[in-house]
Amino acid sequence: MNVFIARPDSGRTEAEIPERKGSANSGKRETATARNMSEAEKSDSDDLQTECRRLQAQVDAQSMELNLLRARFARHEAALRGSQVIVYTQDRNLHYTSLSHAMLGRSIEDILGRTDEDILPRDAGQTVVALKREALTSGKAQRAEIALEDGQGVRWHDLHIEPLRNEAGDIVGLTCAAVDVTERKEGEAHLRLLLRELTHRSKNLLAVIQAMARQTARHAGSIEVFLDQFAARLQALAASHDLLVRESWYGASIGELIHSQLAVYIDRIDSQVALDGPAVALKPEAAQNLGLALHELANNAVKFGALSVPDGRVSISWNRREGEGGGVLQFDWRERHGPAVKPRRKQGFGSMVIERNLARALDAKIDLDFNPDGLHCHITIPASQLLAAR
Repeated sequence: MNVFIARPDSGRTEAEIPERKGSANSGKRETATARNMSEAEKSDSDDLQTECRRLQAQVDAQSMELNLLRARFARHEAALRGSQVIVYTQDRNLHYTSLSHAMLGRSIEDILGRTDEDILPRDAGQTVVALKREALTSGKAQRAEIALEDGQGVRWHDLHIEPLRNEAGDIVGLTCAAVDVTERKEGEAHLRLLLRELTHRSKNLLAVIQAMARQTARHAGSIEVFLDQFAARLQALAASHDLLVRESWYGASIGELIHSQLAVYIDRIDSQVALDGPAVALKPEAAQNLGLALHELANNAVKFGALSVPDGRVSISWNRREGEGGGVLQFDWRERHGPAVKPRRKQGFGSMVIERNLARALDAKIDLDFNPDGLHCHITIPASQLLAAR
């Protein structure tokens, strides 16, 4: 039996075979096109990813720079808050556009948008506005110290004014810094006062030393005696001045004044000097003159009175009595158990210092009694020579 096996294309016409070949070629072309498109899309995607990474890097860098700027701004703002410097800007019409601190008793919100004429006192405002107008016109920085009233008193400001320019270099406003220098100005005023006071006191001191030298020379019998007495009196004057300097020339308490002149006798174990009195302070000139009088009383007691013998005693007491004009201070120096006091034949330097100089300098009343039982000196000092308690 004969079997015939048909070939695959045996049932197709010759026209169908080229059509299939054409279809196969078209499929190959479509595959190549798709491959080419896929490669292009991949290239574009790679480019987009690269651009994204570049942009992200820029964003990260700008973000870091912004954080650094914020940190710097925060530090500068903290520094300004902790200082006495006020920084602000104004436009060409002098309207406030930014401000670091409240000032002149006004809040930042109350100042922004206003001008100097709105917030400054008239006289000071005219001076400040003139300076700022000059800076806008000339383009040069200006500086001045201005006193301004802020509701709590007058405050001094060191004002710095700088023209504010844009990128083109045109002046668009002002940048200003105001530094509170009130403490410095008050210190300068206090220093001037101290210098004037020092000059006045130096002249007074030189007059006292000159009078002391002249009177000592008049009563001294020789150069050696003059040098000894004059040196001792200078030391007494210096002791009073040391005490006043420690108190910044405010004054001196009577107890400390006495101790400065009689320390060598008061600090002994078997002290011959007794003190009794309340806390009372004298003005500087009164302390200086009473200190010299105490020196003369002590010097006389050592040479001729109670301190010249072991059993002698000196009692120093004081008390304040109220009355008209603020009352008075009663001061007593009383000697006991010393040699018999002889009547005074002439007025020496010590008596003159006590009776004449002290009375004149303090407007005091002096009663110097040469009692045979012991010298007694009673001094009445007006309240005008006393200081109020601090």
